[in-house]
Amino acid sequence: MSTSFTHTSADGRVYSGRRNAVEPAVGAPLVIALHGGTYTSEYFDIPGYSLLDRAETAGVPVIALDRPNYAGSSPLEGDEIVLANADVLSTAIGEIWEQHGGAATGVVLIAHSIGGAVATAIAAAQPSWPLQGLAISGCLVRVPEESRAAWEGLPPIPMIDLPVPMKDQVMFGPAGTFSDDMPAASHPSNTLVPKTELLDITGTWIQRRAEVCGKVTVPVHHRQGEFDALWVTNQDEIDAFRAGFASAASIDTALQLGSGHCIDFHLPSGEFHAAQLAFAKTVAQTTAV
Repeated sequence: MSTSFTHTSADGRVYSGRRNAVEPAVGAPLVIALHGGTYTSEYFDIPGYSLLDRAETAGVPVIALDRPNYAGSSPLEGDEIVLANADVLSTAIGEIWEQHGGAATGVVLIAHSIGGAVATAIAAAQPSWPLQGLAISGCLVRVPEESRAAWEGLPPIPMIDLPVPMKDQVMFGPAGTFSDDMPAASHPSNTLVPKTELLDITGTWIQRRAEVCGKVTVPVHHRQGEFDALWVTNQDEIDAFRAGFASAASIDTALQLGSGHCIDFHLPSGEFHAAQLAFAKTVAQTTAV
């Protein structure tokens, strides 16, 4: 069972979230999980699909944070909101590490979609706290041309409430890639999304991606759903994404067969989480400082 988590940074910013019951131990990482757009931290804690629960079974402590503008976390503005998220979250994660890291060897970031871009930018900035690895999903090189036009055509308001049928269509793969309880089981984690995030991830972030990825030096684990509708997804794109991490200590990137954008909610979710947690454990043991 997860419990609520709240952190107030020295700069006065508040972060809500949730954590599992595992205490950081010698040889284990502290995992910080960052959700994507249109979801809260509950994304990582849907019953039957919970990274927090599976991590608890594996003995890995996880704190899933609500990014700025989500749930109880403080708001944040700016056109390049991915980098702005990375800046304030890096400060918060450093403080969380000092307060909650315990005997853990360091921090591993697990992040999805826009959260994956944010986590990549955090890693690229070479934080002062001990980042040991980066595990991301739902991020690639470019989006279909119609995607940015669709986001630009949304109403000129700060926060967008995507219609649930539209959201389910783009977040999930075809029938047969998810169980009968989905997509409905994921709906408790649905929320509003800043329009600036949708424009940034399909615009400025894509222009900066290679530069940012090239500054990441920690090991990287990346999975992309085979039927991801939000990114141009094929093996060539996977290879191009891998090439961007030219300075990473290691890079393991691949298509996750039988899944749409939100791998966590599809049939391979158990396999996917097991791979992410195995990566986190491995880098915690091999890169301990």
